[in-house]
Amino acid sequence: MVLPAEMIEEIVHHAREQAPNECCGIIATRDGAATKLYRATNSEASPFRFVIDSRDQLRVTSDIEDNGWELGAIYHSHTRSAAYPSQTDVNFAVAWPGVAWVIVSLEDPEEPSVKAFMIDDGEIRDAELVVE
Repeated sequence: MVLPAEMIEEIVHHAREQAPNECCGIIATRDGAATKLYRATNSEASPFRFVIDSRDQLRVTSDIEDNGWELGAIYHSHTRSAAYPSQTDVNFAVAWPGVAWVIVSLEDPEEPSVKAFMIDDGEIRDAELVVE
């Protein structure tokens, strides 16, 4: 997945704004390159989990379809742990096959870490994240 540096900065900014709760959002893509970042509301308002608000999900997926893009990634933050999918993330990913997972870790608030993964059938594998 190719993400502009500004998009990475926006994800980190969103995570810091929502801390201590997890933030979440969706990234639209075309041919593997990010086209638009959509912030979403974490309806759980929790530091341990996220659920994309259903109204945001409908709004975003409609806009993505209207523009002929793809739902390329879901992003969220881990406020106290590494940028690696938790079991909760793995369970949630079942509903989103083929979608990349971008996780920003604020475990070290001075040095946030952003990584991408694919989670299919409970299997986690690193996904290439190219920052332009």
